[in-house]
Amino acid sequence: MSWGAWRGRSKGERVALVAQVSQPLRRYLGTEAAGAALLLAATVLALAWANSPWSWAYQGLLTTPVAMTVGGDGLDMDLHHWVNEGLMTVFFFVVGLEVRRELALGELTDRRRVLVPAVAGLAGLLVPAALYLAVNGGGGDAAAGWGVVIGTDTAFLLGALAVVGPRLSTQLRLFLLTMSVADDILAVTVIGVAYSDALHVPSLVVAVACLGVLVALGRAGVWQASPYVAVVLVLWLSTLRSGLHASIAGMLSGLLVPALAARRDLVEDAARAAKAFRQSPLPSVGRTAQRGIVRAVSVNERLQEVLHPWTSYVVVPLFALANAGVDLRDGVLADALRSPVTWGVVLGLVVGKLVGISVGTFGAVRLGLGRLPQGVGPGQVVGGAALSGIGFTVSLLIAELAFGESELRDQATVGILLAAVLATALGWLVFRLAARFRGERTAELPRVLAHPVDPERDHIHGDPDAPLTVVEYLDFECPFCAKVTGVAQALRAHFGDDLRYVVRHLPLPDVHPHAELAAHAAEAAGRQGRFFEMSALLFGNQDRLELEHLVGYATELDLDVDAFLADLADDETAARVREDVAGAEASGARGTPTFFLGGERHVGAYDAASLIARLEELRAGAPATRPAPAPEPEPVNVPNAGNAAPRQS
Repeated sequence: MSWGAWRGRSKGERVALVAQVSQPLRRYLGTEAAGAALLLAATVLALAWANSPWSWAYQGLLTTPVAMTVGGDGLDMDLHHWVNEGLMTVFFFVVGLEVRRELALGELTDRRRVLVPAVAGLAGLLVPAALYLAVNGGGGDAAAGWGVVIGTDTAFLLGALAVVGPRLSTQLRLFLLTMSVADDILAVTVIGVAYSDALHVPSLVVAVACLGVLVALGRAGVWQASPYVAVVLVLWLSTLRSGLHASIAGMLSGLLVPALAARRDLVEDAARAAKAFRQSPLPSVGRTAQRGIVRAVSVNERLQEVLHPWTSYVVVPLFALANAGVDLRDGVLADALRSPVTWGVVLGLVVGKLVGISVGTFGAVRLGLGRLPQGVGPGQVVGGAALSGIGFTVSLLIAELAFGESELRDQATVGILLAAVLATALGWLVFRLAARFRGERTAELPRVLAHPVDPERDHIHGDPDAPLTVVEYLDFECPFCAKVTGVAQALRAHFGDDLRYVVRHLPLPDVHPHAELAAHAAEAAGRQGRFFEMSALLFGNQDRLELEHLVGYATELDLDVDAFLADLADDETAARVREDVAGAEASGARGTPTFFLGGERHVGAYDAASLIARLEELRAGAPATRPAPAPEPEPVNVPNAGNAAPRQS
């Protein structure tokens, strides 16, 4: 997204766009979208330069030899190949890091959310390739370009979506990003297998050994980044010498760098070390504090934090500058527009991606493999499929690998650029039609509390008729929910009788195996009027939530233990928790803790100061900035940790 487009959103819309997803994914989306404008500028510069009187300088720059030698051995390539086989390896390494993180901690942890976009990604590869070969499959060199149409440029896709897509498109972005994961993995596999030279076996053995070392480092719990970087560098060099394209080394190595949730003990150790440094600002104490803070963040996320801006703002624009510069003079453009290679690329990217992704998505849903993301309509899926025809980065790379420096490469490049324009225009048209005829104007999670507060049912701290309402969806095994208990106390202390604080359940059993039982225990205690007392014990003993522990807490609270056990196993207790979970799903809550202030889901920081500030606005009558609520979907019983609130450990 360009800065101008971002500024064009209202403040509330900008917050809503980024605050519904986990922080690492917010950084990813924001950086990719912002980098799209720079990528476009580099493309225009390359075309202008290659068709100017100074085109000789452009070609001369790309063919400048650069050698790196140590002890008489090293690499000697021109700048063009350093960009394509060196810098682009960093790009694919970052892609691999992001995929690993999403598989371990993010959107891809729920395999039910993966199947539909994965099938869509596979279909979005097969159909374009088939259409290209239908035009150029008669044999000859042109047939080698089938891989040009298989890739989607994520940066351009997200940038175009920000400009021509729905006003709020967070959920659609996540769907397309998940689909691009499958697309990237398949595309890099194709590059590594179909577009590599004859293999040099000794170098290939070294590369495989490097992959084994990366696995061993992860299993050994090595948290320093330098060992991983050293092994990846050796892997890259050996892959280059083996005859495989270096992009596959980048993707595979990124996939093998572990992504781990923040451990509570490491976070607490880092906090204590930082406090010690504040009290004693000595170099040795500072090094200890720095080491503790670094160790608390996984090496995967630390490498992403460092490399992602470089890939988005430097690597990919340089790649566009080095590969998009086609000299269209002297009849080259006219020849390209008459070439089956050009139109095969256009047909594959523009039509093939639209048909393949759409059919793959709706077919997977029809077969029961999953469902569309909440808030995303069928017309928006088709619009996103149309925008996926922007191949660019991977397409230009494969065109260079398939055709070398021949005229066919120039023709394929013209097709890639033409397809990017046509795919953007087609996406714009589809989104406009979906908004007008199907009412699909936004593609985000609901933000309004689906089930209003019921004093006869809900667990309420404070006056049930208080003018201000806070609803918290929580998980008793979530460490962040335990920390938030102090925030709740601060809110009640600040607002007094003007605030009612409502607690509802959102256990996340996929990451917290004891959460459902703990929720049932709180409800069972609530039958005897001790809900909040039991809640405090559960939060204070999050590592002791087995049945025997819960019985001990009931005894400590002087409950009727027999009645407590009966209520704990009662179907009505379980139904009560499921009702809260269904309400959370219908309200757009995907993680814990999630807050609703005045009936609207709070996005952003949830410290006491931020919540107090927003509640003061509500008390003063400040209007809430929000889109129209999305239609309430069919609720599910057990949502996974997702993107409405910070992820739990």
